[in-house]
Amino acid sequence: MKVEIWSDVMCPFCYIGKRRFEDALQHFDNKDQVEIEWKSFQLNPDLETDTSININQYLADKKGWTIDHASQMNDHVTKMAAEAGLTYHLDKAVVANSFKAHRFSHFAKSKGLGIEAEEALFKAYFTDSKNIDDNNVLIELGQSIGLDPAGVKQVLEGDAYASDVKHDIDTAQYLGIQGVPFFVLNNKYAISGAQAVPVFEQTLQKAFGEWQLENPKPKFEIIDGESCGPDGDCN
Repeated sequence: MKVEIWSDVMCPFCYIGKRRFEDALQHFDNKDQVEIEWKSFQLNPDLETDTSININQYLADKKGWTIDHASQMNDHVTKMAAEAGLTYHLDKAVVANSFKAHRFSHFAKSKGLGIEAEEALFKAYFTDSKNIDDNNVLIELGQSIGLDPAGVKQVLEGDAYASDVKHDIDTAQYLGIQGVPFFVLNNKYAISGAQAVPVFEQTLQKAFGEWQLENPKPKFEIIDGESCGPDGDCN
């Protein structure tokens, strides 16, 4: 069964939602039959990378808040993250456009490392306070998950996978997705936001049950002959 997840690297609830979904999946008996695909979404596509300010200042300027209010809001999110087992340093997070990070993610996905790329990007942004719009940072992250540094460099220096990112964003608009994280299970059920673990568990069970009915195991008429079993016995 396929689960598609739209998210943005800069979304604090996306990382929390990722961890809660993973907790639910860990207790799901049929987790080995679940395929996860991460999709790109940009909360602020016009954002310009600015390493001279932190997120508190950025939010205060954008929303007309005081620095103290922005700090209080981020402290609340940091506590939520801690409850999910995550460490956030939002006061040190680098204000960065995420489009290049999404291209990096799509490249990693093409190499079978999409999930690893998402985790690396989230940790880099929220925990390690790295600039996810910086080529050198992304090359290092790529190398850490097993990507060829030269391949990552080549992707970042051009516009490779830009169309893939835009396609994900266009699809989100078509589906009416207005916020992230947004989870789509079996193309039938959707979960919006970093919901509690039981919500993910219940929806996984329901969606998977229907998926099984739609994709029953094949039934064979078996003609027996000499063969070897998994324990090595041949007869």
